[in-house]
Amino acid sequence: MEVSSLELAGFIFGIIGVWLTIKENIYCFPVGLMNVIISLVLFYEQKLYSDVIQQGVYIILLAYGWNAWLKGNNRSELLVTRAGYKLLVPILAASAILTVSMGMIFSTYTDADVPYIDAAATSVSFAAQFLIARKKIENWLLWVIVNCTYITVYIYKDLWLYAILFTIYLIMAIVGYFKWKKQLIY
Repeated sequence: MEVSSLELAGFIFGIIGVWLTIKENIYCFPVGLMNVIISLVLFYEQKLYSDVIQQGVYIILLAYGWNAWLKGNNRSELLVTRAGYKLLVPILAASAILTVSMGMIFSTYTDADVPYIDAAATSVSFAAQFLIARKKIENWLLWVIVNCTYITVYIYKDLWLYAILFTIYLIMAIVGYFKWKKQLIY
């Protein structure tokens, strides 16, 4: 198993970023940005084009989340709450549409290895990251699904350190869910 310095750096920033998110520490956003930039380059080199786009969108979502956490809800601290059906249904519908669209584009116009699986994980990741920005507890449940998917993809692509990273993310998502659940405002 050969691990590049880029993969190692992404691994380290990824762990720290998720740990800070679990702790509801605003520094999760700049650390997350470092992870995203590193991952964008790595995934481009691996021809995981949905993941490349995902990292680009993450830059926007991390900036949005950073701003939302700084400003809070009407100038008060942003608290952990449930998303509710009015937010979840459109987000998940958009994820499904995006999955099919990106999967078709990448299977038709690129040399992507696993276009539909990659597109599905990418689409659901967008939803999960948006829910983090809004401090919605359901983000962790979506991350469980995403992490399981990516573990499989990264093993297939021989990105073993990232497979380990996403196994750690899976565990952290479960921990994050239960930690945030203790702070949930009903």
